[in-house]
Order: sequence, then C-alpha cells, then structure tokens
Amino acid sequence: MFHHENSQALFEREDEARKRALQYLAEAWRNAEGEEVKTEALAHAALFAGLATLVELYGETAISELMKRIPDKVIQGEYTVDRTIQ
Repeated sequence: MFHHENSQALFEREDEARKRALQYLAEAWRNAEGEEVKTEALAHAALFAGLATLVELYGETAISELMKRIPDKVIQGEYTVDRTIQ
C-alpha cells in the first residue's frame, strides 16, 4: 500500500535526508508486505515508532501540540497519496 514512487510529489519540497529516509521506509514496507505482514499492522507500527521517537526528541507537550494539527491536514488531503489536485 505504501509506495514511495506514488508519494514522491508530496515530498518535493522536503530536503534530501527526508527523501532518503522515505526511500528506506518504502523498501522496508515492501519487504514486510512480502513477508505477509498486514498493511494495517505496518501503519500502526510506523505511527508508533515515529511518535515515540518524536516524543523522545521533543517531549510529550510539543508532540501533543503537533498532533492537534493532524486532523485538519488529513481532511485537507495532505496524507492522500493518490489525490488529484485541480
């Protein structure tokens, strides 16, 4: 389900390090799917790992504030990979 090639356009403004990180994650994702790990389990594990890392780096309060903005971003389509912009 998560394919780096499909989401590259969403990250054009991101720096090279983030693009490389996304490539590594996409490869790991494909490998896990090849081992029949369920996509939902991969997504939950990725969210947990990402949030846990951010909390460790910036603390619960800062990441809690960051997460408050996520619903609007989801509704606006910022996480919809295969969307068409008109």
